[in-house]
Amino acid sequence: MDRKKILFIVPSLKAGGAERITAFLTENLNPKLFEAKLIVVGFKKDVVYDIQNIDISFLNKSRYFKAIPLLLQMIKSEKPNIVFGSSGHINSTLGIFSLLFSNIKFIVRETNIVSTVNDFPQEKNRFLFFLMKQSYPFLDAIICQSTDMKTDLIQKLNINSSKITVINNPIINEIKTRRPKTESDKIKFITVGRMSWIKGHLRLLKVLSQLQYDFLYTIIGSGLAKECLIVEDEINRLNLSKKVRLIPFTQNVLSELQQHDFFLQGSYVEGFPNALLESCSVGTPVITFEVAGGTKEIIQNGINGFMVKNEEELLSLLNNLDLIQNIKTEDVLSSVATKFDKKKILRQYEDLFLSVSK
Repeated sequence: MDRKKILFIVPSLKAGGAERITAFLTENLNPKLFEAKLIVVGFKKDVVYDIQNIDISFLNKSRYFKAIPLLLQMIKSEKPNIVFGSSGHINSTLGIFSLLFSNIKFIVRETNIVSTVNDFPQEKNRFLFFLMKQSYPFLDAIICQSTDMKTDLIQKLNINSSKITVINNPIINEIKTRRPKTESDKIKFITVGRMSWIKGHLRLLKVLSQLQYDFLYTIIGSGLAKECLIVEDEINRLNLSKKVRLIPFTQNVLSELQQHDFFLQGSYVEGFPNALLESCSVGTPVITFEVAGGTKEIIQNGINGFMVKNEEELLSLLNNLDLIQNIKTEDVLSSVATKFDKKKILRQYEDLFLSVSK
């Protein structure tokens, strides 16, 4: 059987779930079945992932729309069997490209609960929503990271369910346990997520400021200067400056997760929370709001963490140390080890690619 040639397209290789998963697929697809190449719209200087074993081309464009002529040219010259996207504007453009290349299959990986994000005034992008509505029906296959995401696409974009496949994200790092905790340590919380209103940093800070015991809280994430300043101002307003540590970016996220007692997720919506899954993969339990998306496909209440419906429930739970500290590290690890195994997830992608390109 001839190998299937796949072009993967990402905006950049900066830190991000879509970028990491796409790089993982490009590097790890079975070379006997696939010839994979990664096209990056942005610049090599921004790369934060290991790309030594990847066939990769950088278009060196600061904005995606400036890269569209180059992408068309590369698709025409490379003659792939499949073109794969994993980012909003790219995905929408590929739907339009599919009308120009009848012999090529166009597959995208959706990253958002589209309608929910569109409901938040801080996150609205009506133009992107319009593009998706017009272009997504022309795609050959759409990968959703969660069942909520699939349902959303069917209802809001009128996508044929036969085109949609649910594939969760894998645990890419090796499973490992967190460091032993000594009795004298303060409770240590951690959140990993970009500085954006939709990630819920402010409501987490509000709840933490009301705790009845001492703690340390680490936030790892970068974002627009305005968003970062809002978080910093709230930390100062709540008199938490001596308890909160801000880290814009680090290559040692897993090490940080290992050194904390609980991962906190304040998001109002999550397509599929990669950082939350990584926390479970190092044995650190999660406390999160119950929201649309993939969170509830990972969290098992009382086994690897807890889900709450509102800030009052979160405060009550965090003050119940006897309950939340009863979770066992080995239970957290085993809850995700098999379900999100990277070899298992990789095979699901390979099966889809083969079936679509027949």
